[in-house]
Amino acid sequence: MKVLVVGGGGREHALAWKLAQSPKVQAVYVAPGNGGTALDSRFENINISDMQALRAWAATEKIALTVVGPEQPLAAGIVDEFRQHGLRVFGPTQAAAQLESSKAFSKAFMKRHQIPTADYETFTDAAAAHAYIDEKGAPIVVKADGLAAGKGVVVAMTLHEAHEAIEFMLAPDPQFNPLGVTHNEGGARVVIEEFLQGEEASFIVMCDGKNVVAMATSQDHKRLLDGDLGPNTGGMGAYSPAPVVTPEVHARAMREIILPTIKGMEKDGIPFTGFLYAGLMIDTHGKPKTLEFNCRMGDPETQPIMMRLKTDLFDVMMAATSGALDKIELEWDRRPALGVVMAAHGYPLHPRKGDAIGGLPAATEDAMVFHAGTQRREGETVTSGGRVLCVTALGETVKAAQQRAYEVARGIDFDGAQYRKDIGYRAIKS
Repeated sequence: MKVLVVGGGGREHALAWKLAQSPKVQAVYVAPGNGGTALDSRFENINISDMQALRAWAATEKIALTVVGPEQPLAAGIVDEFRQHGLRVFGPTQAAAQLESSKAFSKAFMKRHQIPTADYETFTDAAAAHAYIDEKGAPIVVKADGLAAGKGVVVAMTLHEAHEAIEFMLAPDPQFNPLGVTHNEGGARVVIEEFLQGEEASFIVMCDGKNVVAMATSQDHKRLLDGDLGPNTGGMGAYSPAPVVTPEVHARAMREIILPTIKGMEKDGIPFTGFLYAGLMIDTHGKPKTLEFNCRMGDPETQPIMMRLKTDLFDVMMAATSGALDKIELEWDRRPALGVVMAAHGYPLHPRKGDAIGGLPAATEDAMVFHAGTQRREGETVTSGGRVLCVTALGETVKAAQQRAYEVARGIDFDGAQYRKDIGYRAIKS
């Protein structure tokens, strides 16, 4: 069987890597892929970005399964395009992907279906948004309505930060939009919501429209610097499982958030298929609230989760695209996994490209370097984006996985490399 993975980040490298391990899979294509997938003989990078052209190529090549990684093609309707031409594809439709692509849609959906989340208001007018912030005070959370590669959320600890976020997110000119927000139809819009306190966790499930299978829990590290300081990023590292998601919290998240979401989408005539990622805030009493929904696997959470998955991912995906997830039970490596993101000089606002990467190790049973912002150039691997690599390792404990990941990361070298030194600190502390 031939499989196509759409995307070029660390998440897609990890999904392709896991799919290639299936004895049923004879070829894995990645569109467009990256320097890491180019280096691996099991993969072939496909340089087609146009949705219709990629669908036509998949039909010609008799691709048995397409897995869509990133949010942009999902929001653009790639799943609808493939399905309309009889191709098997795993991911949500364009309408269902609004849970991520429109924060306003998502918050209204949660309110309508009584899914626990922060109180909020939506604004298109900057003056009204500024006045609301002055009335509510800080800390407060400002979210862009459109897609922003995981950087469209500002947790403003001061009024100045909140007002600055409004200016950036409601800027009509992309030149004055350093967060890289893609505005939805109808123009710029922001969601302003209450600041929730507690501990965050990533709760990711697979859905086939009716049935749900939970992936291993994980926890991301959004801030650039140690101790959760510095600017927000797409994610600087993750580990799995997340101790904060106790069995009780897990059951509650499924009962109060995940299942009502799947039932609510079905009730609204938009059945949800694909990965559903609920970003949770868990308070001191173990009550989870929904910070956001993503309609895809998280990045970098995918990398440690795929390291731990023992079940054949191809079989799972085929069941998920046949409405048969109720017959699937996932098996996990009991060992924790931890991934450390190595980012480019100047990330997150002005990442530098073109730095040569040295010291990339071969994969071992307990460690794998997943590529994201890399490409091959004149026989060498160079940086081509903000988050460059995710060095991921298994260990008997989170501490052991952390030590192994940092041991590998220290052997990799590129000019201006930056990475946090404390990924997993919450699990180790607890």
